Amino acid sequence: MWQVLACGAVLFPGLFFAFRRILPAVFKQWSDADVVLVSERLVSSIHAIMATAAGVVVVSSCRGNVINDRHWLATYFVIWYGVPYMTYDIYAMYLSHFYRFRVKGHEEYKQHSLKTVNSFVRREFLLVLHHIALLTILLPVTLFFRKDQGDFFIGCLFLTELSTPFVSLGKILIQLSLQDSWLHKVNGGMVLLTFFMCRIALFPYMYWVYGRHYGIPLYSVPFHLPLSANLGNSCILAPQVYWFVLLCRKGYRLYQRSRCRSDTSPTSAVTDNAKAE
Repeated sequence: MWQVLACGAVLFPGLFFAFRRILPAVFKQWSDADVVLVSERLVSSIHAIMATAAGVVVVSSCRGNVINDRHWLATYFVIWYGVPYMTYDIYAMYLSHFYRFRVKGHEEYKQHSLKTVNSFVRREFLLVLHHIALLTILLPVTLFFRKDQGDFFIGCLFLTELSTPFVSLGKILIQLSLQDSWLHKVNGGMVLLTFFMCRIALFPYMYWVYGRHYGIPLYSVPFHLPLSANLGNSCILAPQVYWFVLLCRKGYRLYQRSRCRSDTSPTSAVTDNAKAE
């Protein structure tokens, strides 16, 4: 058991440590907060690509019988990489929080303390709760309560990570001062598309697939499932909807800002010419 846990327990912290050593040598002007942020985002992207690949394999292997078809990755990816990553990521998010406020000059962030940990939990409560819920709910369900059924749906849950590399790329592009580039705009569209398809629309799709398997309509599926399954899906889906709304608001603000810039640029050019005359 400890040997398989070591796969992710060594890989993700090892990558994080390596990026924290490499990035300052390449981007010498970056602060500790910048380095930790980008390192965290890069490791998150690597895990997301791995999870998405595992999801594709599981879903494609189990689509014949979505209830009884099995694939070993549905269980062992969670043990080997899912649990170690979620545990590591809480620590990485805390470090990112700590150095961000330390760079800003907050006195209490000169060293780690219970006060800095408490501040992190309060500010990032939803993300921390999301990670802890996955550790305490998804892991037991995956290992003990599925009765060797539903690998297809576990694979679908892996696919929710597809949006993570695009979210991470957006933050990295901002860090590189490329927030006005066409790449950032295209990436923003991909963030919204993948987030909606793989973190929101995926849930009614899973209900539809379940209903098709048993020959029942979509609206009857929640009444066919145990209450615990519906509550679990709701707990996973609710924060995704909240985050999607935030992403849409942010995208709208960026769109409005770009429109304002395009509207004012001709005026400023005319004003400059008038001053020159």
